Amino acid sequence: MKLSDFSIKRSVTTAMIILMVLLIGSVALSRLSLDLFPDITFPGAAIITTYEGVGSEEIENLITKQIESSVATVEGVEGITSTSSMGSSTVVVEFNWGRDMDFAVQDLREQVDLISSMSLPENADSPMIFKFDPSMIPIMNYGVSVQGLEIDELKEEVDDELIPRLERISGVAQVNMQGGLTREIIVSLKRDRLNHYNLDFDTITNIVRAENVNVSAGDVLQGDKEFLVRTVGKFSNLDEIRNINVPVGNGQIKLSDVAEVRDGFADLTTLSRTNGERSLSLSIQKQTDANTVEVASAVREEIDQIRNDYPNYSFSIAMDQSEFIENSIASVSQNAVLGGLLAVIILFLFLRNIRSTIIIATAMPISIIGTFILMYFAGVNLNVISLGGLALGVGMLVDNGVVVLENIYRYRSMGEGKIEAAREGASEVGMAIAASTVTTVVVFLPIVFVEGMAGQLFKDLALTVAFSLIASLMVALTLIPMLASKILKVKPKELDKNNKEGRIKRIYRGALSRALKHRWVFVLLLVILLVGSFALAPQLGFEFMPSTDRGAFSVSYELPVGTALSRSNEVSTEIESALMNIEEVKTIIATVGSGSQRMSTSTSSHLGNISVDLVDLAERDRSTAEVMEEIRQSINIPDVDLSVEEQQGMSGGGAPVNVKLLGDDLDILERESAKAVAAIEDIEGLREIEDSFSEGQPEYQIKVNRSIASRFGLNVSQIANTVRTAINGSTATRYEVAGDEYDIRVRLEEDQIEQMSQVPELNIQTAAGQMIPLSRIASLEITEGPVEILRKDQERHSEITADIHGVDLATVMDQIQSRLSEVELPDGYRFSYEGEFADMQESFSSLGMAFGLAIILIYMVMASQFESLVHPFTIMFTIPLAVIGVIFGMYLTNSIVSVASILGLITLAGIVVNNAIVMVDYINQLRRKGTEKIEAIITAGTVRLRPIMMTALTTILGLLPIAMGIGEGSESTQPMGIVIVSGLTFATFLTLFVIPIFYSLVTDLRVIIVSKVKGISKEEASKLI
Repeated sequence: MKLSDFSIKRSVTTAMIILMVLLIGSVALSRLSLDLFPDITFPGAAIITTYEGVGSEEIENLITKQIESSVATVEGVEGITSTSSMGSSTVVVEFNWGRDMDFAVQDLREQVDLISSMSLPENADSPMIFKFDPSMIPIMNYGVSVQGLEIDELKEEVDDELIPRLERISGVAQVNMQGGLTREIIVSLKRDRLNHYNLDFDTITNIVRAENVNVSAGDVLQGDKEFLVRTVGKFSNLDEIRNINVPVGNGQIKLSDVAEVRDGFADLTTLSRTNGERSLSLSIQKQTDANTVEVASAVREEIDQIRNDYPNYSFSIAMDQSEFIENSIASVSQNAVLGGLLAVIILFLFLRNIRSTIIIATAMPISIIGTFILMYFAGVNLNVISLGGLALGVGMLVDNGVVVLENIYRYRSMGEGKIEAAREGASEVGMAIAASTVTTVVVFLPIVFVEGMAGQLFKDLALTVAFSLIASLMVALTLIPMLASKILKVKPKELDKNNKEGRIKRIYRGALSRALKHRWVFVLLLVILLVGSFALAPQLGFEFMPSTDRGAFSVSYELPVGTALSRSNEVSTEIESALMNIEEVKTIIATVGSGSQRMSTSTSSHLGNISVDLVDLAERDRSTAEVMEEIRQSINIPDVDLSVEEQQGMSGGGAPVNVKLLGDDLDILERESAKAVAAIEDIEGLREIEDSFSEGQPEYQIKVNRSIASRFGLNVSQIANTVRTAINGSTATRYEVAGDEYDIRVRLEEDQIEQMSQVPELNIQTAAGQMIPLSRIASLEITEGPVEILRKDQERHSEITADIHGVDLATVMDQIQSRLSEVELPDGYRFSYEGEFADMQESFSSLGMAFGLAIILIYMVMASQFESLVHPFTIMFTIPLAVIGVIFGMYLTNSIVSVASILGLITLAGIVVNNAIVMVDYINQLRRKGTEKIEAIITAGTVRLRPIMMTALTTILGLLPIAMGIGEGSESTQPMGIVIVSGLTFATFLTLFVIPIFYSLVTDLRVIIVSKVKGISKEEASKLI
C-alpha cells in the first residue's frame, strides 16, 4: 500500500502520528542549545613555557626549538608555528581536521613531559598545554567602578565578593580581571647596607623563606591523651618580618637594618578604564557545552542582584555575545516566518481556494517541527547557520505539498470525488516529488568531504536543509492527501472558468509551439547568454567568509618597545577621547599595558587595547566597517601603530592579508620584509600594512667571563639568578592575613633599580662566602634584542599583515602576489601566502569538488527514477541556466563570491532540476499513453505550468527576505539567498522553454541513432523510444 493511500484510509492513525511529531518536536526544540555559530573546535593546541628574564633568542634556542622538534613526531600534526619573546615561548600545533583533540593533547603532553626533564632549562617553568576551545573567547566583558573607592580596595572587594558569585553561576567557567593593583609585602633591600654587612640577595631571600613556616613534628602522649606537636612560625604581622635575625660575621642584625618592610603593591603592569573612568575589567568565559544565551542571561540577573546589594557599584557592558546571538536568531526566524507568509499568499493567489491554502499552511509548521526532531538526534544546535538552513528550507518546504495538492486540485476540478482525487493526485506525482527531494538532499552529501573550517561550519546548514526537505516529503505524502480527502472542496471544472489563468496558459502554449518550431534560434540565444554571463564572471570579487556587522570592534595600539606605561596611558586617553566623540559609540573599555588578539602570557607597557561597543544596528546609519574606517583616518599619533579589528566572526581573528617570508637570518628577514611592505603599500584598499619587526627591546646585556667566574666557584646560572632577584625581585614566600595570601617579594629599593649604572656594583657571593662586585666577573653592554622571533614548521619567518577596506580579498591578493613576484629575494628565502587567502583557496577547492560530485549524484538519482541514461541530461540543462542567473544576479547586487555563495550554488543545483523532473516525468507518462511527442511536450508544459510557477514563486518569495539581508547576522546567509533567488528566477522562466526544446532535440537525436544502428526508418525508431 502506498504511503498516500495509507494516510487517506487510516486518517485517525495519520492524525495521531502528526500529533506525536508535534509533541516530540516541541520537547526537542526546548532541548536544543542556542549559540551564534556551530560548535567548532579548531584542531590545535598551544604549548606555553615561561622563563622569566630571558631574551628572545635564548628562548628560541633553549625552549622553542626543543619543543618543536619533539612535538613534530606526534601523529596527525598538520603544521607548527611558534613565537619566542622575552621570557616566553608559545608553540602552536595544528592538527588535521577530524583528529580527536583529547588524544592529540595527551600525545603532546607525553612528548613535552619527556623533554621537560631532559632538555629544558631547570629554572624554566613547566610547559602548559592549552587545547583551543571556542569557549576560551569571553562571551561578556564588563567594566566595574565605584565612586570614591580606591582601585586597590575595589580589586580586593571584587576578587573576594563579586567574582566568586559570578563563577558560581551554572555554565560560567572563569571570570578574569584586569586593571587593578596587586597587593604584596615588599622587602626593599638597601644596597649600601648589604655591602656593609657583606650580604647578598639570595641569603636574605632564603632567610625570609625559612622563617615563615609551620611544621608538624608528630604526635606525643600525655597520659591518655594524644597531642599534635607543631612548630608555628608563620608571620602574623609585618613587625615579625622586620625583626627576623640575619647572621653576619660573629653576630646578627635585624632584617630592618638592611631593608624596609612595607605593605604595598606589585609594579603596575596594566590599568583599565570604562568610558574614561578608572575601573576594573571583567571578562566572563563560559563552559564548553554551556548555552551562551542562557549563561549571559544568568550573568545579567546576578549583576542586577549585585547592583542591589552594592548600590555604589557601577557596571558598564562593553561586549555581550548573547545580544548579537539573540538579535541574529530573531532576524533569521523572522525572515523564515516572512518567507513562509509570502509563500502562503502566493498559493492563495494561484489556487484562490482558502481550504487549499489552509492545507499547505498547516503542513509548513508540522514540517518545521519535524525538522527539530531530526536536528536534536543529529546533535545540531540552534545557531545562525542551522536556522539559516531552516529558513532556506522554508521556501522549499511547500514545493512538495504544492505539487501534490495542485494535482489533487486538478483531479477534483475534473469532477473526481474527494477520496479518489486525493488518491490519484498524490499517487501520480509521488515518484516525481520523491526524486526531486532526493536530488536536493543528495547535493549536501559531498559537504562531508569539504575540508577546513568551511566544511565544519556549513555542515549544520546542509543537515538542516536536508532534514526539512525529508520532513516536507513525508508531510506531502501523508498529511496533505489526508486533509485533501476530508476538507478540499472544488467546483467541477473550476480551473477552466478562471479566464486570467486560461489566458496565461493559451499565451504559453502558443509561445512554446513557436519555440519548438525555431529550436535552434532559441539554442543560439541561450549560448549567447551563457557566454555573456561567463565573460562577466571575472568581474565578481572573491572572499573567504562574508563579514558580519556585530557592532563591536577593538582598537589596539603599539608604541616603541620599552615605552613606559605612563606614556602608553597618555596615548590611550587620547584615543579614548576621540572614540567618545563618535555618536555611534556606546561603551569603551580600555586596557593599558596589554595587547589584543595574540595569545600571550605576559603584558607589555608599550601595548594597549580598547574594546568598543556600538549602539544597536537599528539605531545607527553607518556600519561597523564605516565607523572603523573613520577611526583609521582620523586618529594619527606620532610613533603609534594603530590597528582597528572587528570582533571575531566566522573567519576567525587576525588581519585578512597575511604573507610570510621564510628564511633563517633575522637581519635579512627584516630587510626584505621592509622591501615587501614598500612594494605593496600603495595598493588600493589596503590598510594598516606592517611587518612583524619593530624596534628591538633595549637590552643591558651582562656577559659573564666564565674563566674568572669559575675561579670564584660561580657559574652563569648563579650569577643570572642573583641579578634577576636584584632587579626584578624574588618571591620568597607568602604572607597570610584574614584567609588571603600575598607574595613577599625581596628586591632592591626602587630608586636603585632604575639606575643601571649601579648594576655593576651588585654583590655576588662566591662559593667561599666572599662578596665580589658583578663588574669583577662580567662586562656590561647596552644593545638591542629582537622582540619576537616567529617560526613556521621549524623555520624562522617574518610576517606582513594588512587589513582591507572597500575591496575583495582575491583582488587584493592578486595584486600583492604580482608585486611581490618582482621582489628579488636571496637564495633560501621565499614568500608564503597564509591566513584567510589560504583558507579561501582550500575551501574553494573542496567546494568545487563537492559541486562536481553533487552534479554526478543528481544525475544518478534521475537516471534511477527515469530508468534512462538520456533523460537526465535533458533535465540537467537547467543547471547552466541557473548559473547564468546567478552571475547576473550577483553582478547586479554587487555581491562577492564566498564560501556561502558557493554553498548556495550547490543547493541551487539540487533545487533547479525539480521543476524539470516534474515536467519530463509527465511528458513520459503522456507518451506511454500514446500521445504524439510534440503534443505530449506542449500538453505537459501547459498542465505543469501552474505547479511549476507556484513552486518556483513560493521558493523565491520564501527566500527573498534572506536574499535581502534583513536584520542582524543575516550577512552569513544572504549570499546563499541571492544565489538561489537569482538562479531560480532565471532558470524557472527558461525551463518552461528550454526543457521542452532540449527534450525534443535529444529525442530526435536518439531516433537518428537508433535508426542508424538498427537500420530502420525514423518513424519506426520513434516508436521504440
